[in-house]
Amino acid sequence: MVGDRKTPQDYRLANGIYLSPAEQERLAPDLSELTGWNCIQRRNLGFVLALDLGAEVIASIDDDNIPYDTWGRNLMIGQTVELKTFHAANGCFDPIGAAGHGHLWHRGYPLQLLRTRDYGEAEVTPVRIDIQADFWDDDPDVDAVCRLEHGPSVEFDPGAFPFASSAVGPFNSQNTLFSREALMSYCVLPGIGRMDDIWAAYHVQSLGFKVAYAAPSVRHERHPHDLTRDMVNEFLGYRRSEELVAAIIGGTYDPAHFWPERTRLAYEAYVKRVRA
Repeated sequence: MVGDRKTPQDYRLANGIYLSPAEQERLAPDLSELTGWNCIQRRNLGFVLALDLGAEVIASIDDDNIPYDTWGRNLMIGQTVELKTFHAANGCFDPIGAAGHGHLWHRGYPLQLLRTRDYGEAEVTPVRIDIQADFWDDDPDVDAVCRLEHGPSVEFDPGAFPFASSAVGPFNSQNTLFSREALMSYCVLPGIGRMDDIWAAYHVQSLGFKVAYAAPSVRHERHPHDLTRDMVNEFLGYRRSEELVAAIIGGTYDPAHFWPERTRLAYEAYVKRVRA
């Protein structure tokens, strides 16, 4: 459990490790400073500690997710699995649409590509899985535009999972499991609002790491949000995610072209620290 400056000073865990702000600053001072305080990107310090402790599989999970009994089971990390694999004709894969809810879309999917989503006929292919993005029942991870329009509450069909895609696609840090190797190239990116985990997802896939989408293992009881504020904090993605995805597809992707300097420096500090 990664604390923040707004966490009560006497907070403790009966089971597990609570990483206090002071401990975070000692653990990775450069990364801590570049990340900033009272933000969700503090979880990066938890990633550092998990890697320091030698973890081979690391789960990132938000505190408004209620785990099912199946959570943490049926793991595919580090395995080569025969998976239903979709081929997105426009080069970017939307996992929520592929899971049978075509009127919705995953947060971070480029809005400009919504009308050209075409999953084609899925093939069963062997996939070496580095990242397992488990889904979430009730309140799915859609963007503010989709949530304002549809206000969705969804019970996903477990039979639709697992699946993968030959194209890049968004995944979040809400209920996602990583191999050690993948997490050493992934952190949630400060300084880019609600694209923090989405652009990190596109980035780690650009490096060749593969993601599988798996059946819901939590019920998402979402914290109260100001949806207009969420939309403002997602605007960078509305404006530039299509360009970023096109660069990955075209082989011209350079993070420095998309990431602000603080974001780039924070990522570099994270990678340097976990690979030290």
